[in-house]
Amino acid sequence: MDVSALQKARYAYQPKLPASLSGDVEDIAVRLGSPTEAISDQGDLRLVFKHSYGKPLAVFEKGKNDRINRKLSVGVILSGGQAPGGHNVIAGLFDGLKKGNRDSTLYGFLGGPSGLIENRARKIDADMMDMYRNTGGFDMIGSGRTKIETPEQFASSLETAKKLGLNAVVIIGGDDSNTNAALLAEYFIEKGSDIQVIGCPKTIDGDLKNEYIETSFGFDTACKTYSELIGNIERDANSAKKYWHFIKLMGRAASHIALECALQTQPNVCLISEEVEAKKLSLSQVVDIVADSVVKRAENGENFGVALIPEGLVEFIPEMKKLIEELNDVLAFHAEKFSQIDSFIEQLYFLENTLSDASVAILKDLPADIAKELLAERDPHGNVQVSRIETEKLLIGMVEKKLEVLKKQGAYRGKFSALGHFFGYEGRCAFPSNFDADYCYSLGYSAFALIASGLTGYLSSVRNLTAPASEWTAGGVPLTMMMNMEQRHGTKKPVIKKALVELDGKPFRAFAAVRGEWAQKTCFLFPGAIQYYGPSEVCDQPTKTLILERT
Repeated sequence: MDVSALQKARYAYQPKLPASLSGDVEDIAVRLGSPTEAISDQGDLRLVFKHSYGKPLAVFEKGKNDRINRKLSVGVILSGGQAPGGHNVIAGLFDGLKKGNRDSTLYGFLGGPSGLIENRARKIDADMMDMYRNTGGFDMIGSGRTKIETPEQFASSLETAKKLGLNAVVIIGGDDSNTNAALLAEYFIEKGSDIQVIGCPKTIDGDLKNEYIETSFGFDTACKTYSELIGNIERDANSAKKYWHFIKLMGRAASHIALECALQTQPNVCLISEEVEAKKLSLSQVVDIVADSVVKRAENGENFGVALIPEGLVEFIPEMKKLIEELNDVLAFHAEKFSQIDSFIEQLYFLENTLSDASVAILKDLPADIAKELLAERDPHGNVQVSRIETEKLLIGMVEKKLEVLKKQGAYRGKFSALGHFFGYEGRCAFPSNFDADYCYSLGYSAFALIASGLTGYLSSVRNLTAPASEWTAGGVPLTMMMNMEQRHGTKKPVIKKALVELDGKPFRAFAAVRGEWAQKTCFLFPGAIQYYGPSEVCDQPTKTLILERT
């Protein structure tokens, strides 16, 4: 296989480990704390997780562990969307297993959770592992979004694990995937199996975090990758001085990526979905925020700028959220009939008789291309596919209309020419930063130590991440500790609670304190490409979000 010079160099990079996981594996002891409780709905969750609720926190420290040298057989799954560093989680798990006992075996389930259900696995050996160390992507074994949720799927998963003689299954994924991990751990215990289940926190969106999971892996690399691109566009805008760039960023349920990229690049405008929802801002008010910056900058003779937009923004605007909910209901109830209507005009006529008057008015006021995107094919759960809605183009069109009105009123004399961008897939499979390479390797190694210590139903945890890697704290958090009950498809189900941007948190407050100046002045920062070699303060630093949250 042909490889680039950077890839060759990255193969040789040795990720750093916390002191508690370094050295001989025989010296990795586990300390268990007191029983834990879920963040809410404790009674309901005790009923769902009769055998695995309330486990203690686990922390690794130097000591003796008589069980760690056992010969183990483990299966690993990459679940959900790609995130930089997934291969290093597998590398940390692989190296830990082999250091514990060279006869231990690691299987990779192909194509995500379906690989476990359907018994599609590949044994991972040293040669295969060495081809993927410190590289981006999930192409080593592939990923998938299948959920293990039916009785048949749970039974097949257990049967596969038994056939392969597994001691444990490691699920690398986000909140939904790790909710699955908790349910699988409970199922195995209920069926009298001692096969363990361990999760690892993955999502570039950054919404899987709490007191014990300081960040999800991939967030650091993705944000640095997007910030490089944003910085490049800012420099271009400041050079050409004639375009406004509207940049949509990943983040349907939370705006962590947009906020982090704003802190790294200092754009003129950055919309935060959680703030829009909290303040109940209308679409018109959101447009006014952007238009106000355009007008003020034009007064300074600067007819250019950069605006960052979270992917899920439209679902946080109250009237748009109501419109989408109504559309989802109507299109689900009349799916067959609606699919037979070819003309967009006829579709609107049909909806006039089924939507509320307010929603009909909004739909008609939207640019035709955006309205068509709202009426496009639903996802498997019957919801609008938000990532396909070109929110950046929606805002460009509406800001343009607003500025025309202001120009007629004599309140705006500038020129407005805008370009739209969407940065999504560009960040999901980048070469992991040194931070993510180290963090992911530590998560995988910690997952091995949790398995070797006989624990199940835990999420691998590495904390104190703003310190040097040697000072990080490794251990495990009970999956049930992070859960609550939420309404899903008409039924209350256990889920790991998503972490949204906290409007009283330090990162948002730091942003809010300076965004007024950014809206008027050109304060752009140009972070440049991710650096892998050089001073630690350049190469190993975590995100600004993490630094602000932990100081």
